[in-house]
Amino acid sequence: MAKFIFVTGGVTSSLGKGIIAASLAKLLQARGLRVTIQKFDPYINVDPGTLNPYEHGECFVTEDGAETDLDLGHYERFLSIYTSQANNVTTGRIYQTVINKERAGDFLGKTVQVVPHITDEIKRRMLLLGDDNKYDVILTEIGGTVGDIESLPFIEAVRQLQWELPEEDVMVVHLTLIPYLKAAKELKTKPTQHSVKMLSETGVHPDIIVCRTEEPLNNDIKRKIALFCNVKPEAVIEAMDASTIYEVPLLMLREKLDLICLKKLNLSGYGEPQLDKWIGFLDKLKYPRSKVTIGLIGKYIELQDAYKSILESFVHAGAINEVKVQVVNVHSEFITQENVAEKLDGLDGLLVAPGFGHRGIEGKIVAVQYAREKGLPFFGICLGMQMAVIEFARNILGLKDAHSTEMDTSTSHAVINMMEEQKKIRLMGGTMRLGAYPCEIKENSLAHRIYNSTNISERHRHRYEFNNDYMEQFESNGMVMSGKNPESGLVEIIEIPSHPFFIGVQYHPELKSTVERPAPLFVSFIDAAKKYNEKRSSFKTSSLQDALI
Repeated sequence: MAKFIFVTGGVTSSLGKGIIAASLAKLLQARGLRVTIQKFDPYINVDPGTLNPYEHGECFVTEDGAETDLDLGHYERFLSIYTSQANNVTTGRIYQTVINKERAGDFLGKTVQVVPHITDEIKRRMLLLGDDNKYDVILTEIGGTVGDIESLPFIEAVRQLQWELPEEDVMVVHLTLIPYLKAAKELKTKPTQHSVKMLSETGVHPDIIVCRTEEPLNNDIKRKIALFCNVKPEAVIEAMDASTIYEVPLLMLREKLDLICLKKLNLSGYGEPQLDKWIGFLDKLKYPRSKVTIGLIGKYIELQDAYKSILESFVHAGAINEVKVQVVNVHSEFITQENVAEKLDGLDGLLVAPGFGHRGIEGKIVAVQYAREKGLPFFGICLGMQMAVIEFARNILGLKDAHSTEMDTSTSHAVINMMEEQKKIRLMGGTMRLGAYPCEIKENSLAHRIYNSTNISERHRHRYEFNNDYMEQFESNGMVMSGKNPESGLVEIIEIPSHPFFIGVQYHPELKSTVERPAPLFVSFIDAAKKYNEKRSSFKTSSLQDALI
């Protein structure tokens, strides 16, 4: 039977439960265990697919088309495994399942209550991944903070599992905060004591306490926490702030977090963690040979989590290319023909990000035009690709009112149109083209050189597509449709061969980029930006030498 580790959080949100869970999972995986992670979110939305990015950050999409919490992206990036529908569960999904069963008469007329019906469904979902003996250890992150009303049914389910399962098959890791008061020049343990007390009052007793802190914890503080929180001193783990999230597994290794878990779960016979590739990646990340500056054109730039997978893909691609990728956020709403040169000055590459709605659209189109005309490496993702199509239609094909029907339903040149199967859909949640789909790539194209294959599979999340009625017009004027879905003919990749590097994709390559397998498109884009930077630097040096002569 699989072993279960539950990760809870206290004191405050955003402490990094997802990173701690992913780091522990990485260490266990590196020792040879089969590991996966799941996330239980306490909000009533069925999934984050209908949430504004400002509300909850990006919506991560799995291979099987689940719209999930962004923490699943961390899980995949750390473990290089695919997650699925079963790896992310919300309160909304739990209640939806229970109510559907009630409507079908499955409860035989009984009064449906939070306990046992809601908690039973939560427990069923928590144990689901362990049914087929595919994993040795399943980590479950409980969203929210201990004490939140909406989290109570999940905590109660954990309590029941602690009682129902054998003692060596289940454990709880509690992440908390040790604040440092600069005025007093000391660390304070009282918030942690209160957090653990609150968790214990629900009947759940943590086996390990992981303490987020800005200052090192000395042995006296660890003993104090252990004494008042009823754990062994070695089970009080220091989690110092790190320069990058990818350092956290090594910090947890130093604190012996994985060894404590192995001992508690009675798991033996596993060797030392094999982390050579991970350490090699960190070395390249920390000691780059050069730097490139990438402009990220988006409409949610105020919240970094809105483009989390894109930013992490830049980290992966930067390490492979041995360059530091400095991302400059540019709000598309404030880009105009008059200021675009100023806004994009000094960039080595331009990425136009995904999004929905009409706000900031014209600024994105202007930015694409600048990159196309100036030879600046360009990469468009989903909406970014669609903006490249619209810009080309307006300025090369002369279709001045060309647009997407998402923004302008009355345009006479709908070069981007809603997919036919989407036109009859009225419900918004979970109804887009979601998950992995195949793509056939033209030989001798830029995409073919990047992927070194004519057949790939990438993840999607969209309702609108390139209008194939205009395909011949585009290709006869220099834009190549280099990738298509083999069944529907949907255009997946566009590129301009006459440009040094100009490519747009309808899918989301950032969703499959991991530390060990960086997304090929990002790797090639950063390589193009690196060459552009070297060429620009060489030109500046030559110009300076000419001026001196």
